[in-house]
Amino acid sequence: MSNKLTAMPKNVSHETMQKAIKAFVKIVGKENVLIGDEEMLPYEKIMMAVPIEEHMPALAVQASTKEQVVEIVKVCDKYVIPIWTFSTGKNMGYGTAAPAQRGSVILDLHKMNRIIEVNPDLCYAIVEPGVTYQQLFDYIHEKGYKLWLSCPAPSAIASPLGNTMDRGVGYTPYGEHFMMQCGMEIVLADGSEFRTGMGGIENSTSWGVFKWGYGPYLDGIFTQSNYGICTKMGMWLMPEPPAYKPFCITFDKVEDVEKIVEVLRPLRIANIIPNAFTIASTLYEAAGVVSRADYVDGNRAITDGEIEKIKKDTGMGTWNVYAGLYGTEEANELNWKIIQSAVSANFKNVAFLTAAEMGDDPIFTYRADLMRGYMTLQEFGLYNWRGGGGSMWFAPVAPAEGKHTLNQSALAKKILNKYEFDYVAEFIVGWRDMHHIVDLLYNRNDPEEMQRAHDCYAELVREFAAQGYGVYRTSSGFMDLVAETYGPEIHNVFQKIKRALDPKGILAPGKSGIY
Repeated sequence: MSNKLTAMPKNVSHETMQKAIKAFVKIVGKENVLIGDEEMLPYEKIMMAVPIEEHMPALAVQASTKEQVVEIVKVCDKYVIPIWTFSTGKNMGYGTAAPAQRGSVILDLHKMNRIIEVNPDLCYAIVEPGVTYQQLFDYIHEKGYKLWLSCPAPSAIASPLGNTMDRGVGYTPYGEHFMMQCGMEIVLADGSEFRTGMGGIENSTSWGVFKWGYGPYLDGIFTQSNYGICTKMGMWLMPEPPAYKPFCITFDKVEDVEKIVEVLRPLRIANIIPNAFTIASTLYEAAGVVSRADYVDGNRAITDGEIEKIKKDTGMGTWNVYAGLYGTEEANELNWKIIQSAVSANFKNVAFLTAAEMGDDPIFTYRADLMRGYMTLQEFGLYNWRGGGGSMWFAPVAPAEGKHTLNQSALAKKILNKYEFDYVAEFIVGWRDMHHIVDLLYNRNDPEEMQRAHDCYAELVREFAAQGYGVYRTSSGFMDLVAETYGPEIHNVFQKIKRALDPKGILAPGKSGIY
């Protein structure tokens, strides 16, 4: 263990840091306190368009138990040292493990990886932060439980607790992950701890099944915030349906996307389509399976003509809708006929594709697996599209109304092309909302291109906010900017809660723009 820190926290002396380090070593052991350039290298890998120097952590402490977390937090509270916590640090397009504030101590919880309980009858799990989707998936299958997970796209190495705390989403009918969360164990900035919901009852029988408990509902304030550290979480799991029918419908024209939403939204709200349906653009589908260099000369933005050539070569649509049907075979077939009838009445030249037509097509298989909670890393193929390791997810939200699709896609494409980047995107339509997921892919090894990516992302945030579209998640390099778009009134409330629960401001300063 080196004694040379990679960065120093604000207003903290070297003498104070050495005292804290000695305390950390006493709590978790020397091998779990990582200091110096070599040991800190895994924590310095970022994909956002900001210099790592601005987000360089001081050191990392790896905790294995809640009791260790409590003692570490008490040390940081005593010496007023900022601490940035994560579950596995695999939040690739949203900042990975990089703290919002330079010099923060990293609290790495990936070794807290116990599956506390999986109840196959009531269909819930209680897990620690370091449990990965793959670990929970394997456990469920080893036990033979008829339960399905809901997971984000590159999911195997990510944490269900961490994803839920950042209000991530998945692709099954249980895809609104925070909606399916039930009960948290929280450590506050002074080292005190408590359980939300029914967890305060001694020997509680209902912590994993009833969200609300008694009194104010608190779970929500700990998501996307820096008010406490979650060391356990309950989550509801989907019972395995008797039959599953994934499908894809391809559409040929750019302007079709407006009517796609209008036609399918009523079916989604009525649960004829039980999961959030995805409307993927050609490039979003193609980026993982074809080489950009085969179609584009240089690093300029791809042209519409080149996209048409990709469509012709791959057989993809301009828009590719994916969803699934979950139930008995008879119910699935009935709902499939309803969907086909609604689409056919409004469109010509569409293709209705199921497993029978697609066979082992890799893109269809990937989507079909994702919509039943199977682990996959295939979406990491997006990072090969441009090369150079740069990726930032831009994720504005709109009502699930068709008029917003063309407006958003045209605005995003205009801004991206202005900075010579490609529009690689999909829409995910929930019950009443619509997430527009844009992956800004760029080369981090080119300083000029990284600066363009930074300016492009900032312009996307500002211009979309000006048209009434707020971003629902962002990376640690742009949290202040996104927070500004939501106005001072709600931010002042966030700060009041922060001062009440964390008066010294030690927990994740800068998270969601809160200090």
